[in-house]
Amino acid sequence: MIHKLVKYFFGKDLGSETIRYVLVGAITTLVNFCVFALLYGAIGIGVTVSNVTSIFIAIVFAYIANKLVVFRRRNASLTALILEFCKFVGSRFFTMALEVGAVELFYSVLEQDARLGKIAAQILVIIANYLISKLIVFRKS
Repeated sequence: MIHKLVKYFFGKDLGSETIRYVLVGAITTLVNFCVFALLYGAIGIGVTVSNVTSIFIAIVFAYIANKLVVFRRRNASLTALILEFCKFVGSRFFTMALEVGAVELFYSVLEQDARLGKIAAQILVIIANYLISKLIVFRKS
């Protein structure tokens, strides 16, 4: 039974890839919140510095985890690795801007609750991040 579960979660079919993506995303979110809590709460660094640092660390973690666990890609050269990392970070900045814009749209223009706007924006961002990662960043050559 354990063997079947491991194969299901870490197999090579699309369903497994999607599940791995969701699990890595959840862990990435946890990394983001834990680093923020450590820096801001435990150490006492300012909110903005703690937030930016935690986001940066989460993006680096997400790149490594998506590359190795979700999409299982290996690079032939250092140049290819650097290019892939830059595409990943660039795509995350793009979806961060998408999220900020979507929350602003829901809150300011559509006059919805900010928290509901954040949830709706997160759904869009998760879908966009997966598609960009699969089709652009970690696509098969």
